[in-house]
Amino acid sequence: MKNTTHKPYRVAVIPARGGSQRIPRKNIRFLHGKPLIAYSIETALETGLFDRVIVSTDDQEIAQVAREHGAETPFLRPVELSDNMTGTTPVMQHTLRYLIAEDKTPDQACLIYATCPLLTIEDLQQGLKNTPKDGFCFSATTFDFPIQRALHTNEKGELAPLFPEHIAKRSQDLVEAIHDAGQFYWASTQSWLNNGEIFGSTSKAFMLPRHRIQDLDTEEDWLRLVQIMHLEGAVN
Repeated sequence: MKNTTHKPYRVAVIPARGGSQRIPRKNIRFLHGKPLIAYSIETALETGLFDRVIVSTDDQEIAQVAREHGAETPFLRPVELSDNMTGTTPVMQHTLRYLIAEDKTPDQACLIYATCPLLTIEDLQQGLKNTPKDGFCFSATTFDFPIQRALHTNEKGELAPLFPEHIAKRSQDLVEAIHDAGQFYWASTQSWLNNGEIFGSTSKAFMLPRHRIQDLDTEEDWLRLVQIMHLEGAVN
């Protein structure tokens, strides 16, 4: 009997624009011997999940580095999707529409940030398994302090609780909050193109430990990432 099982066609898309402002050129800045973006590309390739790993960039140098590490760069991202106000969902939708126009529509697509060298093969594999049919699965982690007890400086310049009703409560009496970990976002192509609502009610958060999460917005963040990688044994 002929096997008619459909093998899902999957792509990974790594957004990497050239105009990073707080850490200039961070996507290709060297981290322990190789460009930062190389970690995301290599992890995606090593999963065996993807038919194509595509880097969406507006920058020729980033495109060259991406190709050197095994990714495809079939286009340069248009200017209107390359400023610091453009979110990642429109970038992903642009890539998927490009593929559809080539008559190569993916069943599923995973957006992976270029700035997550602590991402693992297992994270991506388990994220796929947890992706709902009509929603997203995204990496998440817990806040390391109860957000309900946060402080701020008010319009008078005075220190004040952000949530006065919770400031005196014990930590164990407050609901634990989670946040987007900024590593990966799995969904069907249809979900990406329908509305791209990553944090909707039908989505699932795939929880990661806090010690494997690090934003990269400042030089201090960069130094902390280097320290984490040493502690995790990610480098020699």
